[in-house]
Amino acid sequence: MQARVGTWVVIEGPNDRTPRREGRVEALTHEDGSPPYWVRWLDEHSSLVFPGPDCRLEEQAPHAGV
Repeated sequence: MQARVGTWVVIEGPNDRTPRREGRVEALTHEDGSPPYWVRWLDEHSSLVFPGPDCRLEEQAPHAGV
C-alpha cells in the first residue's frame, strides 16, 4: 500500500452499526509512501494510521462535496 500527501484513506466499518471513516493523508512517515500515515479525518482530528484489511486508498474524494 503506497500513499502520498492528499491521498484519501477509507476504512469500512466491520458491520452496519460502525460508520465508515474517511480522511486525507496529511503527512508520510516513510519517503516511499508506505504506512503508517498521518491522517486528518473528516471530523477534523488527526491520527497515525496503520492500515488494515478494511482500509483502502483513493486519489479522489470518496464522498460528495469535498
